Amino acid sequence: MLEHGGRLRAAAQRYGIPLEDWLDLSTGVAPYGWDLPAVPGSAWARLPEADDGLEQAARDYYGAVSLLPVAGSQAAIQALPRLRANSSVGILAPTYAEHAAAWRREGHRVIKLSEGSVHRALPQVDVLLVVNPNNPTGRLIEPARLLDWHDELAERGGWLVVDEAFIDCTPEHSLAAYSDMPGLIVLRSFGKFFGLAGLRLGFVLAAQALLDELAALLGPWAVSGPARSVARSLLVDGEGQRRQRERLLVDGERLKALLRDCGLPSTGGSSLFQFCCTRRAVPCVELLARRGILVRLFAELDSLRFGLPADEAGWLRLEQGLLECAPILASLEETP
Repeated sequence: MLEHGGRLRAAAQRYGIPLEDWLDLSTGVAPYGWDLPAVPGSAWARLPEADDGLEQAARDYYGAVSLLPVAGSQAAIQALPRLRANSSVGILAPTYAEHAAAWRREGHRVIKLSEGSVHRALPQVDVLLVVNPNNPTGRLIEPARLLDWHDELAERGGWLVVDEAFIDCTPEHSLAAYSDMPGLIVLRSFGKFFGLAGLRLGFVLAAQALLDELAALLGPWAVSGPARSVARSLLVDGEGQRRQRERLLVDGERLKALLRDCGLPSTGGSSLFQFCCTRRAVPCVELLARRGILVRLFAELDSLRFGLPADEAGWLRLEQGLLECAPILASLEETP
């Protein structure tokens, strides 16, 4: 199992701090949402049915021709490699590690690429995988460039897979409207923008023929009735989505400014997280954890990822923690 953010219970045990006393900034999930709709009893009592309006609501929200609900985009990440024979898979790195792990697990050859090397490598790969905006760096690649890559791959039966888990606040950069083109697969996460990671819901946007293959592989009832019910209500709530988008955009900029003012300027990010490269990454994580603040460490990149606080008390606590840690980190840096 790869390591992910959100392992709060493990942190509580390690540092001896009660679970309820932590400020968890280790994920890129929105820390707030809106009041959840009531779930009808039939959603609990009956097997899920595909004609309940969820797919249409999702098509309207994403602007996609065809899509498939799945139990979190992670389910699609693990299943898609099983739909191709042995392939060469280029992955823009560094990025979300589950992608490479899933393709390797099914026997495919994985090649890690920089953005600048894609043009040269494209003739040698069958699948190109891009996380856009990237996790954890926040790098955003313009749609026209992605579509150029897709065109070259599709000409010879290749795939462009674009994981858009963090794109909801910048939908103008999404490839959802093009996702019915052969060879283009777009993954969308429901839980991050809507703040409902525990619902375990995502969508695969692609040509119908590929979706049919994926649905047959995943089997019936891949998404629970309660999840379908809640998601359908939120996907048609345009006003709630507008408020959520505006708040996340403002708070993303606020986090960027706070980190800069506290001596940890971000090197990238999105509306849901900020990414900081620093030689002080490991001691910074440790010092914050001792104060009950959990952030995501990427030790191999000498970097940290900060999620958003949920409220003003959280913002103040993060600021105080960063200011307390700053002189200690500065002294460590000066030590020969």
